[in-house]
Amino acid sequence: MNLLKYLTFFLALVITGCSINDVERNETFENDLSSTVKNQQNKEIEIHSIADFKWDKAYLFPPYTPQMSIERKLGIEYDDPSNISNRDEIYLFVFLHEGRVVQYAEIKRHKADFTMDGKEYLTPSEDVLKVERY
Repeated sequence: MNLLKYLTFFLALVITGCSINDVERNETFENDLSSTVKNQQNKEIEIHSIADFKWDKAYLFPPYTPQMSIERKLGIEYDDPSNISNRDEIYLFVFLHEGRVVQYAEIKRHKADFTMDGKEYLTPSEDVLKVERY
């Protein structure tokens, strides 16, 4: 009987562990940011105004960023579902909360490039994304 309990517990851990690694793509954030870039001529966007979830760090990865570079910058393992290392039409935003990836977003370029003004990552209190249109 105890063996059955341990096997059930182990199976629950495996299932829970797998679901913990599933990171949600935030299409609402993607759409809101795209609308802001398309409809306004501002050169700066405050991310907290459109990110309606808990986060404490946001990383921006440009097109063609290799998987190894993403993991090195995040400081954790992360299986990039966007496949940005082979794409040139998007930027990848990865949001962390308490050291875990909680959301990601694929940001279409829309004739614009994005920078964080030299910062390694954004925080809710320092969250200005620079938009450079071409």
